[in-house]
Amino acid sequence: MSTIIRPDALQPLAVGCGRCLATDKVVADGLPVRFMYREAPMFADDSGWRFLSGTESDEYMENPRHQRAHELSLVANCDPSIVPYLDAPVGAAFQRPKGAAAFEDAGDWAPDED
Repeated sequence: MSTIIRPDALQPLAVGCGRCLATDKVVADGLPVRFMYREAPMFADDSGWRFLSGTESDEYMENPRHQRAHELSLVANCDPSIVPYLDAPVGAAFQRPKGAAAFEDAGDWAPDED
């Protein structure tokens, strides 16, 4: 898997904020983040942030090869519009309607409990 950002093109966004999970649709395919949420960290240096393009099907999400741990700074470089929300607490969830520039609170959304 390759990313849409060359290492020499990375800007100093969200540096030192830890790692996150993001789908390949965001990091490799270059789709904008349209859904993001923060859960309790699951691994060392995990920020708890999860980023999706909003186009991922259930089948896509069930394949672990489509979502990976990345430095949060890489995802912020893929879509800088996430940066203002990164201080939100665990439990926060934001969505960006198609065509909108800003995120909005996703309300009472909660991750699926398997």
